Amino acid sequence: MKENGRKQGMASPCAACKLLRRRCAQDCVFAPYFPADEPQKFASVHKVFGASNVNKMLQELPEHQRGDAVSSMVYEANARVRDPVYGCVGAISSLQQQIDVLQAQLAIAQAEVVHMRMRQLSSISSPATNSPENASPSSRHTPSHATRSLFSMDMVVDQANMGESLWSC
Repeated sequence: MKENGRKQGMASPCAACKLLRRRCAQDCVFAPYFPADEPQKFASVHKVFGASNVNKMLQELPEHQRGDAVSSMVYEANARVRDPVYGCVGAISSLQQQIDVLQAQLAIAQAEVVHMRMRQLSSISSPATNSPENASPSSRHTPSHATRSLFSMDMVVDQANMGESLWSC
């Protein structure tokens, strides 16, 4: 059974004390949050923040907030290891760009659905007038409804891309 990150009956040091090569005291501030079986967790936090700073941060917080603080530090440290310049901000920015692209795609899909419903309604209301046999010779040479609808969809795509480029500044 584990108690505060250590096996009961054994003086197994926590991951922090093991990495720092020191004896793990009974009241070690790191032990509950950096168990011995997760050494990489403390290693990345130590690499980014330093053991002394982590110790100070944890001691300044009430005990009920320390777990959340450690989770945040681990997340930020891992993000900084992956992207030393931007860290979490880089991940957030990347996700925001994905949201923007998906919103533009959703707008296009919604416009296509509206267009298809309008076309379906117009074909149901007047099927004889839409057939090519009943069309006048001059209307056969003009661009078809499908061509015009593709052009209007291009405008929707252009508007979506324009909105996307405005946000990328």
